[in-house]
Amino acid sequence: MESPSAIPADDVVTVLTEQHRRLEHLLQTLLEAEADAQRGELLARAGDELAVHMLAEEKVVYPRVHANRTEDILLESLEEHLSLKRLLSDLLALAPGDTTFQPKCKVLEEQARHHHKEEEEHLFPKMRQLLDADARGQMGRAVRQHEEGLRARGAPRERMGAQTDAAAPLP
Repeated sequence: MESPSAIPADDVVTVLTEQHRRLEHLLQTLLEAEADAQRGELLARAGDELAVHMLAEEKVVYPRVHANRTEDILLESLEEHLSLKRLLSDLLALAPGDTTFQPKCKVLEEQARHHHKEEEEHLFPKMRQLLDADARGQMGRAVRQHEEGLRARGAPRERMGAQTDAAAPLP
């Protein structure tokens, strides 16, 4: 087992875990916001971050670890992504002052936190076990590159509505 100081910053597990903490902070800040304008701005930021994170996992991470016998974990993760996409899509269609906005934000925050916990407890240890440090570093860089491309196209949150019919497939 590698010591934490020996794990490079571009290790995919480190990259994804840091994103989880940022998302959780953003969603908590959204829950605490009182002004509608602030809620709308925070939802846009959190929605973009959540969208690029999920899409990078689906396009970069999950396909690369699928071959390493993680299918059950990945299928559950994809269903959790579907649920998060549906909630995000619902929220984006609501006005921040709508009576259901805050309760939906709370459910989004709770489900995101649960999803992160599941990945960190079940998927990430398998990734550390199955992939060497170089492979995890390459994957971390690929995740960041994929996310930059999604952000460059603008408002990734707005693409979530088209992805709510079914969970993304495993390759």
